[in-house]
Amino acid sequence: MYHKNMKPAAQNFNAARVASYLVAFLADEFKKANYRCALVGVSGGLDSAVVVNLCARALGPANTFGIILPYRETARVTLDHAYLVARSSGIRYMKIDISRQVDEYFRNFPQADRVRIGNKIARERMAVLYDLSRHFHALVVGTSNKSERYLGYGTLYGDLACALNPVGDIYKTEMYPLAEYLKVPSEVIKKAPSAELWPGQTDEGELGLSYTEIDAVLQAYVDRKIPPEEIVRTTGLKEEVVRRIVEIVKKTEFKRRLPLVALIPSEIKYSR
Repeated sequence: MYHKNMKPAAQNFNAARVASYLVAFLADEFKKANYRCALVGVSGGLDSAVVVNLCARALGPANTFGIILPYRETARVTLDHAYLVARSSGIRYMKIDISRQVDEYFRNFPQADRVRIGNKIARERMAVLYDLSRHFHALVVGTSNKSERYLGYGTLYGDLACALNPVGDIYKTEMYPLAEYLKVPSEVIKKAPSAELWPGQTDEGELGLSYTEIDAVLQAYVDRKIPPEEIVRTTGLKEEVVRRIVEIVKKTEFKRRLPLVALIPSEIKYSR
């Protein structure tokens, strides 16, 4: 049973075929890059659990490294779920507590709000992952799903950073049947989605929207190019919900682009 009975954005979502495709994708991309090992930040949440299992199938559990990166406020149950995911998938794993470096930095900025601290935590985790990728000669594999990407619900150079992302085209509601197919532990599947950036934080609570609503709008607006007014008419969703999601997509476009490089015309760049 999915959290809050979430249904896939596409009702005919084929978890078996998607899993097979993504396993082949990972195996092929790692071969082309001349890498054998994957490195995944294991949060104890659904998305990283799915990615861990895909990597284990594609490369083998011995070639998949799960890194658990708690901050001092990380809940005990979150750590328990991270260990459960690592052990149930058979991968190699280790824990590194990032509290000291984050807290030392914010001694300089005691007025920092929780969003700023949360972003720093996300970037600190990714800094550790990329350092360990060098140590293990591994590629960092991303875990941000399509819903998060189009909402801009992630930290640039934090959880959004990776060498490749197998789940970036899968909506959050579609991650649930995929997780069930991959036999992710039920405790992880059933819990409320959360970035775990501060105590009690949940994705839907912070966004003020359910993923069922979000994915229905995103599938229509992003995939099928349906205008907002038509989405309201055909889905029965409230106009303010649809317009808010569409506005978020537009405002966060910069997070889905590579850094913009100024291209200088030759007549400006070079003197005659």
